[in-house]
Amino acid sequence: MSEHFIDTHIHLDGEEFDADREEVMARAREAGVRAMFLPAIDLASSRRILDLCRQYPDYLFPMIGLHPEEVRADWQEQLSTLHSLLITYHSVIAIGEVGLDFYWSREFEQEQLAAFEAQVEWSVETRLPLMIHCRKAQNEMVAILKRYARELPGGVFHCFTGNEHEAAELLQFDRFVLGVGGVFTFKKSHLPEVLPAAVPLDRLVLETDAPYMAPVPMRGQRNESAYLVHVVSRMAEAYGISEDELKHRTTENAERVFGGMLNEKKS
Repeated sequence: MSEHFIDTHIHLDGEEFDADREEVMARAREAGVRAMFLPAIDLASSRRILDLCRQYPDYLFPMIGLHPEEVRADWQEQLSTLHSLLITYHSVIAIGEVGLDFYWSREFEQEQLAAFEAQVEWSVETRLPLMIHCRKAQNEMVAILKRYARELPGGVFHCFTGNEHEAAELLQFDRFVLGVGGVFTFKKSHLPEVLPAAVPLDRLVLETDAPYMAPVPMRGQRNESAYLVHVVSRMAEAYGISEDELKHRTTENAERVFGGMLNEKKS
């Protein structure tokens, strides 16, 4: 039987999956996905995710966090309640999705910086890894992480789409990995050249960011974990290895970063 693999980032709690969530999980299992990691974006999604993961404790694994685009005037109140959830629920595997996003607006720039740093401190406090979202803010993000680099347990730089220089800057944080998904298959993507040149196989994990960013040939459709097979195929080709080797290596990386919580649940 071929290797299993992990979707380290899927928004399965989203309303896009309300009509067929069970079927999405069944298709994922059939495709070889043996676990899904669910990032939150705010307090409401954190609660939804905790409820969902309680129903499927051997397959779905929850994160808690405040996404930078959800940072508003009430960010401190949200963080206070999220921190209470974090220390109450021992099933949480990571703090995320957190980070910085100045793509659309810098209206809440200072609040984003403060919220991100607070959640970085949670990672140090709890020893849980970070699931980091960053858009148009890499310099600011790196500056914050450098202050905690020695103390941080690790994490994932989610949805990496950058160049070799940007990859090297992120890989200086040696307990972190890059999350890569459907963008790898896009016609204009430089990742098939950048990653083999700049990123060792032990620094990569697979992700969908579903329901967003479906890979070719599913582009334009709602994304789901089963579609990761298309990313695996293209990435294995770029690295010059078998698909099973790519699945095995990225799964090992996910287990290392997220604490090996899946070891006893291998199929």
